Amino acid sequence: MYPELALSDELVRLVERRLKSTLDGIEETLERIFSAREIGWDELGEAVGELEESFSLLSEKWNLQILFILFLRNAAGFGNLRKVLGVNSRTLSDKLRSLQESGYIERRVDEGPPLRVKYSLTANGRNVILLALPILYYSRTKNERAISHNRV
Repeated sequence: MYPELALSDELVRLVERRLKSTLDGIEETLERIFSAREIGWDELGEAVGELEESFSLLSEKWNLQILFILFLRNAAGFGNLRKVLGVNSRTLSDKLRSLQESGYIERRVDEGPPLRVKYSLTANGRNVILLALPILYYSRTKNERAISHNRV
């Protein structure tokens, strides 16, 4: 891992405090909403169904990685993305197309010569990765602690 991307212990503690505060606030809000009215099984099925496309897209291999790279770099060309991810051109092309169609990234063609294509996050894509990173960070740090605790 690159040193500038690694989190210092102080930064880890700050992120964990912010995450705890945010999670506590979300839980409190949801408890208030759900205590006023119970959600029926049919309503729950509808809610999950409405989110199915987003769940599927974001859980597909490479999609969060692409969003993360674009978040860190602001924009990236096809070749750079392929090189960093180590993915074949066809797969990357399909992933970029689906992320673009879903409104997470935008594709900009700079007329040449040579012709250059750059990808960048939309506001929606930026929000998705900002929401996903704490989840990924939190699950990673909790898993690392569990592994190191089991080694002792």
